[in-house]
Amino acid sequence: MTATCELCEAAPLTPWWFEDDVCWVAECESCSVPMVVWRHHSPHPPDDVRTTMLDRLREVADEHGPPDYWIDEVLRTIPEHWHAHARRRRRF
Repeated sequence: MTATCELCEAAPLTPWWFEDDVCWVAECESCSVPMVVWRHHSPHPPDDVRTTMLDRLREVADEHGPPDYWIDEVLRTIPEHWHAHARRRRRF
């Protein structure tokens, strides 16, 4: 945990749907879709932990949307802390 990481802070600014000792799943403040966040400050979770967290994200996204989502694991604005989004598919 670091004092300057907003994901480590885990402030409940949006709805939270799941949390345990490994991760939490909440609505992303920036893009309003479900997001899973590892409670450990690192961009590299072990494979088994990553799989479990993505399962939690899918469970929430299946229940709360968005419909027809895809899992985005690219660490764009916070590259030092692993998280993933259930993003809306764009229709063209």
